[in-house]
This record gives sequence, C-alpha cells and structure tokens, in this order.
Amino acid sequence: MDSRKKHPNLSSPRHSKGSKRENGAEALERASAALSRNVPPQNLEAEQAVLGGVFLRNSLFHSLVDIIRSDDFYSPAHRIIFRSFETLYSQNSPVDLITVSESLAQTQELESVGGPVYLAELASSPVSAANALHHAAIVRDKAVARRLIEAASDIIGNCYDSQDIEGLLDKSEQSIFQISDVRSKTTVHTSKDLVVRVFKELQKRVGHQAMVTGTTTGYDKLDEMTAGMQNSDLIIVAGRPSMGKTAFALNMALNAAIKGETPTPTAIFSLEMSMDQIMMRLLCCQGKVDLGSLRRGYLEDKDWADLYEAAEVLSNAPLFVDDTAALSTMELRARCRRLKSEHNLGLVVVDYLQLMRASRDIDSREQEISDISRNLKALAKELNIPVVALSQLNRKVEERSDKRPMLSDLRESGAIEQDADVIMFIYRDEVYNKKEGNPKAGIAEIIIGKQRNGPVGEVELHFIKNYSRFENLSATPYPSEYFQPS
Repeated sequence: MDSRKKHPNLSSPRHSKGSKRENGAEALERASAALSRNVPPQNLEAEQAVLGGVFLRNSLFHSLVDIIRSDDFYSPAHRIIFRSFETLYSQNSPVDLITVSESLAQTQELESVGGPVYLAELASSPVSAANALHHAAIVRDKAVARRLIEAASDIIGNCYDSQDIEGLLDKSEQSIFQISDVRSKTTVHTSKDLVVRVFKELQKRVGHQAMVTGTTTGYDKLDEMTAGMQNSDLIIVAGRPSMGKTAFALNMALNAAIKGETPTPTAIFSLEMSMDQIMMRLLCCQGKVDLGSLRRGYLEDKDWADLYEAAEVLSNAPLFVDDTAALSTMELRARCRRLKSEHNLGLVVVDYLQLMRASRDIDSREQEISDISRNLKALAKELNIPVVALSQLNRKVEERSDKRPMLSDLRESGAIEQDADVIMFIYRDEVYNKKEGNPKAGIAEIIIGKQRNGPVGEVELHFIKNYSRFENLSATPYPSEYFQPS
C-alpha cells in the first residue's frame, strides 16, 4: 500500500505554481515521510558473509569484536546468532554447526533463527572468510546510519514535545556524539607501533633542544618544572578568592597564543566574567596599562599608545573567548570540537570548574563535580590538548596558621585530585599579611601540589596587580605601589 495513503498527514508537499523553494514546514513533512516509508539501511548479504566467515575461520572473531557488536546486525536472527558466537567465545568453545545449534537450543532460539538448515547455509557460504572484516565494516556503517536515523527521528519528536530548548539542544547533540564515539573507538596498538611513535616524538624534542616540549606557560621556572602544558593533560589551577586565579590563567592563555615558535590557538571559556571584561584584562596585561585607570577612563597619551600596541598583538593572536554562563560539559565539548576542526585548537582554559554544569541531572553536588572533572579530562584526551580548569578551595585553608593550600583543600570533590594530571595552587602572602614591609609583597607562589609525570615544588612569580599581569621573578622594574596587597 502507498505510504501516503497510510500517512495522509505526512504526504509529500504540494508546491504552488511557480514555487521554487519549499518552506521549513514543507521540508519537515518531506523528511518525516521519508522516515516513515523507507526501509532502514542494511545489507543482509554482508551480515551473512560475516557470520559465515566466523564458521569458516574462528580466529576471525578476535578482530570482529573490535569492529561490530550484535546490535549492529539488522536481521534479528543474525543478531541472535552473533550473540551465540559471543557466548561460545567467552567460554573458549569452538564455533561450529554443532556448538552453535546446541547453544541456541539451550536458549530456545534455534528455530527462530531458521534452524540447523539456515545455520548450515551460513557455514557453507561461498564468500571468502578473508573478506569478513571488510563485510563487518559494511555492517557497522549500516548500523551507524540506522542509529543516526533513529536519533534524528527522536529529535523531531522531542521538538514537538519539549519546552526546554537548551535541554533539547544538549540532548540532541549528545545523542549524535554517542553514535560518533561508538564509531571512533581506537583499537589496541602494538608495542612496535608505540615505540616508533614515541621515538619520533623524542627525536623531535631532541632536535629542538628545548626545555619546553608542551605548550609554554610563558614562565621559565614553571616551564622547567613541567616542560610546558602537555597534550591530553588536565591542569587544575586552584586558590582562594583574590589570589589571582583568573589573572594567572589569562596570562598563560595569552602567552600560549603569542609566544613560542608557533602561536597556539587558545580558547577561553569564562563562566564568571563577560568577554568584554576578559578583553580589558588582556589589553592591560599585554600593554602594561593600569586596569583601574582603564575602568575609570583616566588614561594618558602613553596609556593609549600602549593599548593600541597591545590591541594589534591581540587582534592577530589566535584567541577565542566564550562567556556563556552555566556552560555544560557537553556544550563545552561541542564548541571545542568545532574549534579543533576549524582552527586546530591547542589549549582550553575554563574559568571556573564549579560554575559548570553536568550534561545530565545529578542529585549530589559532589557527584556532579566528579562528572564535570571526568568530562574535562576526557576532553583533553580526546582532542589531545591541555585543558586548564580553575577551581575553588574550601574554607579549611582559613582555619590554619599556614594558609598555603594543599590537595585536601580542593572543594567539593576528591575526583578533581584523581582526574588532574597537574594541580597548581596560587598563594600570595600579602593577602593575609598586609603589614608594610612584607618581603613577599608582589610575589605569587605557584605551588605544584601534583604532577603525574614530573616533580612537585614551588615557583615564585611577580604579580603586578594593577596590570593583572604575572612575570618571571627578577629584579623588579616596577615601583613599590604596584605591589600593594589586595
């Protein structure tokens, strides 16, 4: 029967005379009609070839399990047969007509798949077992296409039912990415492959004769201790309020984007400050212009000249700023993926972790922070770039005589400590010790409390609060008033 008669409301659109372009409603009707009447993508011959290949050569199953799973088969009978293969494989039993028939008989599924006759047809398939992996890829691709159709159909239905557009966007994007993740799983690599890859990287590093093998922080001593910000690392920068966490993160982002042999495309996700505020800080940092004077509009001719020069540098820097409030991990992942694809993104800075939200509803705040932390680490690993996330500390710091933070001070979740590859704490003694003549005035201690692949320790930097700027520690060229405590 014609599907238009079965679904009169989803018939093909009728264009008025002279109509050259369908509108959105007509396009939706046409897409819905296609979904309802078309046979889903499938290749039964390829499915039969895969099953027959395993009968002919059991050893193929070792490779097949990395390509397809039982749910990838379109035919219910083929799904059941492949599951019986999985059962026998897990029991170290051979896969042949007798064992498969017995396995299916025990689950009372033998007749539903066509009985011993159909199994015999598969086992005697004329298709070469050597081509089974190629056929498996066809089966997998058809399954991906079906899942995309199913996801698209769900998205269309949800668009009619949902009033929460933000939630709908997040859920829709997540459903597509989940399909992509299944398809893009990497296989196990041989030690030979890994040795070759590592030696190529070592030769590259030796050729550069440099201490920094990752993305530079812009600070010599810090780069010496960390070798720079390493790809796939989650780097946590933590501190109490007024310590300069945001300023430090922005300084590292700016240094990465303008220093080094090749500028690193860098994305700043600010959940607390607006993009205008971020840019004002970056301009003052680069131009060494007083931030307070800029905010009040009290600028001298030299300040304007310095700002114009800084503006030119920033205009040409591969910097991207996003000030979306309450950004979810899924939204962050999607935007970073696009930036990676379009601009070869090399560094992500998130300010700050506790202001993010998980992509799913979680009752416990601690579990939500754990989920966010895991997703940030997964993002760093997936895109193979360093991810810097700022984090708050709990109030226990204030109860100690020594206010220097430690790992146990990380707020709301022990998962942050577990997931992070590097944890840096910022401590400025002048925040607590405001008396005149403090020898630590203008000094920020960057305490490396954890480094998975390197030493822990401390690096001291100048912090010029008026400029929102960190610099390598040296004989300071700045007057003492620039180091007044906050």
